[in-house]
Amino acid sequence: MPLTMTREVFITCAVTGSGGTQDRSPHVPRSPKQIADSAIDAARAGAAIVHCHVRDPETGAPSRRLDLYREVTERIREAEVDVVLNLTAGMGGDITFGPTERPLPLSEAGTDMAGAAERVEHVAQCLPEICTLDCGTMNFAEADYVMTNTPGMLRAMGRMMTALGVKPEIEAFDTGHLWFARELVKEGVLDAPALVQLCMGVPWGAPDDLNTFMAMVNNVPEDWTFSAFSLGRNQMAYAAAAVLAGGHVRVGLEDNLWLEKGVLATNAQLVERAVGVVEGMGARVIGPQEVREKLGLTKRAPK
Repeated sequence: MPLTMTREVFITCAVTGSGGTQDRSPHVPRSPKQIADSAIDAARAGAAIVHCHVRDPETGAPSRRLDLYREVTERIREAEVDVVLNLTAGMGGDITFGPTERPLPLSEAGTDMAGAAERVEHVAQCLPEICTLDCGTMNFAEADYVMTNTPGMLRAMGRMMTALGVKPEIEAFDTGHLWFARELVKEGVLDAPALVQLCMGVPWGAPDDLNTFMAMVNNVPEDWTFSAFSLGRNQMAYAAAAVLAGGHVRVGLEDNLWLEKGVLATNAQLVERAVGVVEGMGARVIGPQEVREKLGLTKRAPK
């Protein structure tokens, strides 16, 4: 893929994620109202897209409850500010093995495996413009946890998303995930041109050095749209790198809790900082309607 700096950039805000960050910052939203309010604030700050998980309102633990997704969706759709909604479909593929000398039976506490239809049900009910498709299986940070997305599962989920008219955002954590994404498009499971999120620096996927980043970028077909992010202190550096490489930007509390050393961020503050980076490079931040036109998205009310 040729390197041409993006001149019209959209910003995605990843609002809360599913990691164990809920007790590390008071700004990480838990309840549907908190998640929706934080997403709306991010949209006001310049995010064209909000990427949302849901959490148990009491504990902050990640959740797949349909009623929570629906409440988040309705609150965002009813807001005065417009924004493209991107719901995760990554939940339901979690395997945590037992100790190394006795990996089976699996750990019930960390294992959550669901069928394709169940993993996509909230997408079918809420009808966001975009939903994520984690395009591979990988060891994921913790010692015995595996993020599990088999080729068969991804084909089934991808077909459902395409049939629903919801655009999958391919989450690529390594080059092999892009290889399989191209295969899904070739097979007609996903429509071309596809949308990709390059996920850098997530243990144990693609490290966030620039050589690896460019290997990822060079594996994205020229007619596809990509954005990229990295974690923690490298979040804003990768906002700049993504734009320079021809892509778009993702920031938010899912990936980074800090505005600067010793200062916890809000989602809106991270988006404001990203807007400054983009505009400082001479590019223009585009809004949700321009994103819909660019990506062929349709805004719909939930069922």
